[in-house]
Amino acid sequence: MANTLDYNEIKERRIIVLYGEPHEVLSSHIARKQQGKPTNQVKLRNLTTGVTRQEVFRMTDTAEEADVTKRKSVFMYKKDNRQTGTVEYWFNSEKDRADRFQISGAVIEDKAKFLKEGTLVDAIFFGDDRVIGVNLPVKMDLKVVEAPAAVKGDTARGGGTKAAIVETGASIQVPLFIAEGDIIRVNTETEEYVERA
Repeated sequence: MANTLDYNEIKERRIIVLYGEPHEVLSSHIARKQQGKPTNQVKLRNLTTGVTRQEVFRMTDTAEEADVTKRKSVFMYKKDNRQTGTVEYWFNSEKDRADRFQISGAVIEDKAKFLKEGTLVDAIFFGDDRVIGVNLPVKMDLKVVEAPAAVKGDTARGGGTKAAIVETGASIQVPLFIAEGDIIRVNTETEEYVERA
């Protein structure tokens, strides 16, 4: 049975059903206008299409919390679909390699830049086995494939970081001592360097 949320319970990271589609709440702000009733101004992302939209929920409004389940799955590969001009990301169930499914690049968005073959993720399913997204591990170890050499005096300018490219193609700000070939730990939520692994 789905949970019903009052207007002020529609907050970040919640997944609600709007117009029959699952939407993730990206941000919410309860505003009170002079002599008016409060409203919740919400930014949502459709988990099927990846499209973002703004919605306003009034005190009398409610929303149905989406019935979602998570299943451990393994990232297999990425496929460019030339006919449609889209990118597909293919996964299989952790327990059954024959149980395969794909998610479009529009749905995965920024998480795709940290996916590497064999990564164990939580696949998010909506209703009757419709895949609507993935949750990556918070910290991942990735190999640095490109890192410019530190130039003497770089730290004098402040910052003490440089951009490095990791094996998945993502660009991460790293300390100057990080070199090509190093394995670094990255926080996939903040997209920041954590430490050398």
